[in-house]
Amino acid sequence: MTEPLPWWPTRFIRALTAIGVLLPAKGQGRVVSLEIGAGRVDAEVHDGRPHQVRIGLTAFGKADWAVIIRALAAKTSATVLVLGGEVPRDIEQIFKAVRLPLFPSSAREVSLDCTCPAAEVPCGHLNAVFSALVAQVAADPFTILALRGRNREMLFEELKNRLISAEPLDPDDRSPALTEVMDTYFDCGQAPGLNGAAPLHRPPTPSDALLGQAAPFPIRVDGEDVAELLRPVYRALAEE
Repeated sequence: MTEPLPWWPTRFIRALTAIGVLLPAKGQGRVVSLEIGAGRVDAEVHDGRPHQVRIGLTAFGKADWAVIIRALAAKTSATVLVLGGEVPRDIEQIFKAVRLPLFPSSAREVSLDCTCPAAEVPCGHLNAVFSALVAQVAADPFTILALRGRNREMLFEELKNRLISAEPLDPDDRSPALTEVMDTYFDCGQAPGLNGAAPLHRPPTPSDALLGQAAPFPIRVDGEDVAELLRPVYRALAEE
């Protein structure tokens, strides 16, 4: 019995089906190379002869990605998952909310090309590459984001920069930006009770107290509450 595909490749196949690429389909040849970048997939397929295959998909520009990053950073649960190395399922809704579809919504967004002489499009070589691409999405869902213009590393960097440089909620707040005080941010001065410093006379606040005050996260990770997953991290940082 064939095992069902994970959620992301299943969703990818459904999106491809909607624009006329029917999978699974009979492939032809063996995919010997597969390179995925912003707006394109380049592959080489051998069936006794080499064939160059290219799949093109519209990539979003810098301004569009700035809007996406801002929307993503505004949603704490999605941000936690992305920075933890996961693509949240509701990221598609985040894209839709800013009118930028994560998956292709029209055949006009996708271009298909193969150096073989077959008149049928997609040909067997393209079908083989699509199957390889679905397998890549199953292994790494960030592949879809890379096709739209941001690979995993770029997304991490831009999201972290957005969180660090986010504007204060109060327009009259003249506090320095976090980037300006990072060198001294964790410098709390002389530890209480050491070298003559006055000791604290009240019970110390638990390092994970903030998690108990935070609103419940609307999602769970592998059945676990996000706050409980973060609690050991807070405690470890306090011990360090």
